[in-house]
Amino acid sequence: MVSLRNHSTTTTDLVRQDRERMVHSVLPASRTDRTMLTSGSGCFVRDSDGREYLDASAVLGVVQVGHGRQEIADAAAAQMMRLEYFHTWGTITNDRAVELAVRLAELSPPGLDRVFYTSGGAEGNEIALRMARFYHHRRGDTERTWILSRNSAYHGIGYGSGSVSGSPVYRTGFGPVVPNVHMLTAPHPYQREWYDGADVTDFCVRELEETIARIGAHRIAAMIGEPVMGGYGAVIPPADYWPRMAEVLRANGILLISDEVVTAFGRTGRWFAAEHFGVVPDVLVTAKGITSGYIPHGAVLVTEDVAETVGRESGFPVGFTYSGHPTACAVALANLDIIEREDLLGNAERTGAYLAAGLRGLLDLPVVGDVRQIGLMLAVQLVSDKDTRADLPGGTLRVVDALREHAGVIIRSNPHALIVAPALVLDRATADELVRRLRSVLSQVRPDGSVGSSVHHNGKH
Repeated sequence: MVSLRNHSTTTTDLVRQDRERMVHSVLPASRTDRTMLTSGSGCFVRDSDGREYLDASAVLGVVQVGHGRQEIADAAAAQMMRLEYFHTWGTITNDRAVELAVRLAELSPPGLDRVFYTSGGAEGNEIALRMARFYHHRRGDTERTWILSRNSAYHGIGYGSGSVSGSPVYRTGFGPVVPNVHMLTAPHPYQREWYDGADVTDFCVRELEETIARIGAHRIAAMIGEPVMGGYGAVIPPADYWPRMAEVLRANGILLISDEVVTAFGRTGRWFAAEHFGVVPDVLVTAKGITSGYIPHGAVLVTEDVAETVGRESGFPVGFTYSGHPTACAVALANLDIIEREDLLGNAERTGAYLAAGLRGLLDLPVVGDVRQIGLMLAVQLVSDKDTRADLPGGTLRVVDALREHAGVIIRSNPHALIVAPALVLDRATADELVRRLRSVLSQVRPDGSVGSSVHHNGKH
């Protein structure tokens, strides 16, 4: 029998086998290059040729405690030797799942005392949408099936989570999508032209009220939104946006789902971004930073009212194979210990402000239109014209490629901005290095989105 195990050690072999065997997200078939990562430590990762890259994105805003933490590996190994896995269906449970649920309830905004486990953010938002509709169904309000979301939002790529994500790319070609979803305007102060000269919050609240009147409050189950929009580029709403939106929702019996998949567990300098706005949602979705990505995991936090209502009669009829996975819960507990012990929330505030000051120095460049920051969640908006605030033609992909190739920076982007979200262990020296590397490339970006040929590699090896 021929072994299919990969014994290749050269980068060339690995890249060839990747092209032959793997299906990647958002990768055109014409692209044959790969960055073959093999190790990491702190804010840096290395490829199979030994080249070092500064991970400016904590992968996808996930790795709060940095790469290569021995404590987390030890916690996983110890738990695997005790009880590697079991489900939490019906009356079955496990000690680690209970311990983590207690810890999450202690950390969360007051009133979010019950926990439903998932394996990731999209799963969490799928559960949140199901819970919202099922909550009203169990209360006899069977017409409440509509979900309000926002243009430019990202909530995952499941059929429910993808249907409430604002970009057409998640729906085009995948239809029919989940019905009874309505998109509202996102609160994006930089895009002032969206609001017809009105105050951003006034515009959004009026639009919400008009939408409720048109659809009918008795037909709307919930509104879902990120406290700070991550995938769209650290879009921070005005301070009065969430309090005023929540007031309208609650006056009409509409649940508020807060998608904190990106923002929870220290990313914004608080355990949860909801704390910045003084609004406690009915459902709060987490993932990513709960384990710093060392093992896939997520948790949906809900109020006692929601938990008791969806659990009536035969109970909430939906569950995942890996809900309450004991090893994932053990890793989450070790990860939360590190965040607390090393004051990574405080570091996110302090070093985030320091990094933001450095990035704002890039505003002297023609293609840098805006810099946004809350904790260690930042974005650098790239424009072809500062007056019109138009995006670079072709988006930011060429810039991202140049940063990786010439500056040794791995960074996440959307068509409008570079999303800067390094690990919460970032120090000032690494922040300075990141700003220097960004300037070396962004200073060479032309209004047409191309990057000048004079860029030289400034990364470490």
